[in-house]
Amino acid sequence: MKNNNYHVLGVMSGTSLDGVDITECFFEISREQQWSFTIGASETIEYPTIWKRTLQQAVQYSEEKLTELDENYTDYLSQIISAFISKHQITDIDAVCSHGHTVLHEPEKGVTFQIGNLPKLATLIKQKVVCDFRVQDVNLGGQGAPLVPVGDAFLFPEYDYCLNLGGFANCSFEKNGKRIAYDICPVNIVLNLYAEKLGEKYDDKGEMAASGELNSGLLNQLNHLNFYNEEPPKSLGLEWVKAYIFPILETSGETYRNILRTFTEHIAIQLGRQFSEGKKVLATGGGVYNSFLIDRFKSLRNVELVVPSNQLIGYKEALVFGLLGILKLRDQVNCLSSVTGAKENHSSGLVFHP
Repeated sequence: MKNNNYHVLGVMSGTSLDGVDITECFFEISREQQWSFTIGASETIEYPTIWKRTLQQAVQYSEEKLTELDENYTDYLSQIISAFISKHQITDIDAVCSHGHTVLHEPEKGVTFQIGNLPKLATLIKQKVVCDFRVQDVNLGGQGAPLVPVGDAFLFPEYDYCLNLGGFANCSFEKNGKRIAYDICPVNIVLNLYAEKLGEKYDDKGEMAASGELNSGLLNQLNHLNFYNEEPPKSLGLEWVKAYIFPILETSGETYRNILRTFTEHIAIQLGRQFSEGKKVLATGGGVYNSFLIDRFKSLRNVELVVPSNQLIGYKEALVFGLLGILKLRDQVNCLSSVTGAKENHSSGLVFHP
């Protein structure tokens, strides 16, 4: 399958549990091997409360319960994808490229598990499916994350850095001819939880954080976590947040607003440490809408922060998984050892036919 033009759906569910992102992607590769893209129909299908709670608790499930969840979530995902295709009257799809949803990610133990990647997905949606992009990388000794940097390299070469602010913040950039990328710190996986405790789905524009008071002792504790001194490749998961972040926040005795204020400052400080002065940074992900966070970051580091269209902010990760699926179908590298720490570059993912 070595076409020059591709029409795929990219499907992504992130750790912030906003919902399932689906985007229709059109890709073209030139004779010079330069990729270009356009984004078609795009939607975020919010999780009903029951699914959100289930996915939050899944990290504690037994193996048997996880197997059942995988079956149920694959069914649920198939319904969402089929409804999207029908609603937007999409035809002639080369593949549906789906990330699934991460419920376990402990690469140091050789474990990563994304639900929703069962072969029956292809049968249920009657489309070719490319999915399960992380497992092979972990089996090769890699972190299995982040995977988006391949897309950064191919689709956004004009930027010095690509920054994503989702459940976690991560960045990617070129260094000595290699793509380097890693997770920086938690973002919405923490902020959304404390916003929910205050009765909101998320901290709109960071206004709740802005109204809180900074706790310098708590901030200092957060900034001295060992992860921040580790060299890449490195990645974060919900397990790490539960082990290291939530205990510090819960025992601080602080109000939820003050926790939001202090944790937002913590994010801004960690972001500021990553980038050289004056560089061009493409910023995407839901965290870009947190004006207070962005202002705090800009006050700490002088960079040219480029915020693209709302469509690209919201659907960049789904777009990139569309590209990862195409690269898999072309048998080309879609996982970089310089990024994940795997033994070698490789073409990761599974292909299922209806």
